[in-house]
This record gives sequence, structure tokens and C-alpha cells, in this order.
Amino acid sequence: MLFGSISYLNLLPFQVFLKRHMRDNASKTFLHYNRAVPSSINKAFNNRSIHAAFISSVESRKCKCTDLGIIAHKKVYSVLLIKGKNQTDPASATSNRLAKVLDLQGQVLIGDAALKHYLDGEEGIDLAEAWYAKTGLPFVFARLCYNKHGDTVQKLARTFANTKTKIPQYILKHEAKKRGITSKELTWYLEHIYYKMGWKSKRGLKKFLSA
Repeated sequence: MLFGSISYLNLLPFQVFLKRHMRDNASKTFLHYNRAVPSSINKAFNNRSIHAAFISSVESRKCKCTDLGIIAHKKVYSVLLIKGKNQTDPASATSNRLAKVLDLQGQVLIGDAALKHYLDGEEGIDLAEAWYAKTGLPFVFARLCYNKHGDTVQKLARTFANTKTKIPQYILKHEAKKRGITSKELTWYLEHIYYKMGWKSKRGLKKFLSA
């Protein structure tokens, strides 16, 4: 099975879980994953060159999905709108659409670059916070969906949802250094990312997809 994984820090806990699962369950012979930005993952999923992935929620309407997502309750810190000329982020799908739904003007910036922008003290509107201010609901940026191996993916999703994944210090340090941030900042950021979709998340997703 080919698994697509967004190459941002917001999925680091799942990536660590998946590697550990592959090791502990002798499943690495059939489970592999590729990393890319959200727009590339969406494309690979749609042409079925990967079998499962966290795909942009705006692209998930007609897909078979689990109850895992990339979710923000209020602030997310890694999806920003920067003052200036209207400009979409080519790596994004959902965030570009969210800015339009919120009728906000400026440049969309997502992922690790947006997080670094925030941590460096630069200004920007947090789009998840703007969504919450408008709706009172969490925002779902991506969903774990599949086009093959449904039973396996659903089982992985349930296991991850019920597992507290501890990220080893050496991985935290390595990933933080690559992004020019500290391990403490990375850990702080991940405290604001949620994965298990409850009724409020599902309601927020439905509202966004119908906007």
C-alpha cells in the first residue's frame, strides 16, 4: 500500500506512529509512504498513484474517509493571511478556499513557512482563528481518506486515534533544526493540532464544504 503524507510538521506525530507501526507489525513489506505538499498529495490521490493520504478537506467531498483529520480549535499558527496583494499558496487547496469563504484579502501562507513567519514575530491573520470567530467551530484542514485497502486504513486510523504518540527527542531536534526553530517551539505547536474528528469538527467541515 502506498501512503501519501503531507510534508509539514502538523503530521509529524502520525508519521512517527506509522513508522513505529510498520516496525512493530512487520508491515513494512506492504506499507510505504511518500511525502509532498498538500496540492501534490491531492493530485497523486486523485490519479490513484497513492492509496491513502491526508488530503485537503476541500477535495474530500466524494472520497472514502476515516474520522482522522488535521484539525485546529481556534488558532493553528501555520495557516496565515499576510497583508498585501491577493495571492494563493500553490501548495494549498483548502487554505486558499478558506480565505475566500472568509472574504479576506492578502497572501495565503501555509505550513512550516507560515509557522516560522509567526514564530519570528511577523504579522498575519490566523485563518483558523478567523474561522472560529465567524462560526464558533473547529476547522478541518485535511482528512485521512483512501481509495484502496479500506479495512487496513480504517484500522490504522482507529489505532492512531487511541494511541498517544510520543516523539523521541532526537526526531524533535532533527525536524526543528531543519525548519530553523527550537524543539520547544515544535512541541508547543503540536499541542494546537488535533486529529480525532468529533461532532463539532464534522459540523465545521460540513459548514465549510457547503459555503
